[in-house]
Amino acid sequence: MNRFTWLSVTIALVAIGVVASPASAAEPSGVRPLRATFSEALAALPAETHLLLDPQAIEAFLTGLDGVPPDWNVVYGQGHHDPGLDDRLFALNRERDARRAGNEALMQLVAFIWQGELSGVDQENGELGVALGPTFIQTSWGVVRFKHEDLPGRLAVLPGGDQGELVRRVRNGERVEVDVVMAGRLIPEESVVYDFSHEEEGRGLIMPVVRIQALEFVLRGGAKP
Repeated sequence: MNRFTWLSVTIALVAIGVVASPASAAEPSGVRPLRATFSEALAALPAETHLLLDPQAIEAFLTGLDGVPPDWNVVYGQGHHDPGLDDRLFALNRERDARRAGNEALMQLVAFIWQGELSGVDQENGELGVALGPTFIQTSWGVVRFKHEDLPGRLAVLPGGDQGELVRRVRNGERVEVDVVMAGRLIPEESVVYDFSHEEEGRGLIMPVVRIQALEFVLRGGAKP
């Protein structure tokens, strides 16, 4: 095959999606060992990861992105039934998206936590499935709920160590909780979404949207840093 034929074949493969893109090659594995402590989990993340695990760290990160919190009372107006509420929310989000364009904080690798629970045992290899649920963190900016993008479709804990005891507990119907540490970068086009809580009247809800690049599972009860 001469150089020109090879070039033509390569172009064709790219056009139909046969050649893997760098993004797909970098997808994180959703099958990970269960860490006993947060220190172990965090040590497995990339060294440059910026931890957003508590209100103070999250508030400092949001300040670097957007300066000051929204005036939630003005945006909320007369409440959920106010006909202008959706327009004000839309304007708030578009204004802040435009203002933070090019902000260096968008390129930071950040880590956050969701709640997890071991659910079901794979009979072939003994892997334990992981079910996920969001964590809501109260801050001076409002309630923060991180959103994930490109999370692997299957999340499971690898066998090993005292896994036999965990398998027994799960099979007996015992609830075994884990924390799921996810790391990635904000999606530039829609990096932070502002909304209102559906549980608390007039309470602002802030949703950073993170494209996931790494994750770790920690047995619940380990001390957080």
